[in-house]
Amino acid sequence: MAPDPWLSMYESTCHTAQEAAEKIQERNRYQRNGESTAKLNVAIRSLLQNLKEKTDQLKDRLFHSVSTRQITQLEGDRRQNLVDELHTRHRQLQASFKNEGTEPDVIRSSLMAGGVKQNITNPWLVEEPEETRGLGFHEIQQQQKRIIEEQDAGLDALSSILSRQKQMGQEIGNELEEQNEIIDDLANLVENTDDKLRCQTRRVMMVEKKSTSCGMMVVIVLLLIAIVVVAAWPTK
Repeated sequence: MAPDPWLSMYESTCHTAQEAAEKIQERNRYQRNGESTAKLNVAIRSLLQNLKEKTDQLKDRLFHSVSTRQITQLEGDRRQNLVDELHTRHRQLQASFKNEGTEPDVIRSSLMAGGVKQNITNPWLVEEPEETRGLGFHEIQQQQKRIIEEQDAGLDALSSILSRQKQMGQEIGNELEEQNEIIDDLANLVENTDDKLRCQTRRVMMVEKKSTSCGMMVVIVLLLIAIVVVAAWPTK
C-alpha cells in the first residue's frame, strides 16, 4: 500500500524547516567570524519561501481530505495542529533570519531538541497521540481505513434501526386508521340504534294514548247501557 501523500509531504516540509534552521545557524556563525553570508542569505530565503508554500499546500490538502471524509475528524484535528505548528515555525525562522543572528538560542534549541527560549515552543517536540504512537505511515493509513470502515458499519446499523422504526411507525399508523374506522362504524351503529329506539318509543306512547281513549269509550258505553236498563226496568 502506498504511503499517505499528505504525511510524506509533511515529512518533506519538516526537513525543509530543519534545513532552514541549520542554514540560519550557519549564517550566524559566519557573521560572528566576519565572513560573507550573501550566498547563505539567498539559500535561506529560498528555503523559507519553499517552507511557506509547502505549509500552505498541506493546509489546502488537509481541508480537502476532511471535507471529503478521507480521514477521521480526530486525525484531521491532529494534522491541523501539525500545520499550525509549521506556520509558527516559519514565523520563528523568518524572525530569526531578519534579526541577523540576534537570537541564536532559538535556532540552537530547535536543532538540539532542547527547551523553550523566550516562550517559543519547539514544534518538533509535539506529543503524538497514543493511537498512532510508534506506527508508520502504512499502519496509520490502515488504522484510518479501519476506523472509517467501523464508522460506516455503525452508520449502516443505525440506518437499519431507523428503517425498522419507520416501518413500525407505519404499521402503527395503519393500525390506528383501522381502529378509527371501527370506532366510526360503532358510532354510526349506536346513532342508528338510538334513532330506532326513539321511533319505537314514540309509537309505544301513541299506542298507549289510543288504548287509554278506547278504555274510556268502553266505560262510557257501559254506563249508558246501565242507565238505559235501569230506566226501562219496570217498577212495582
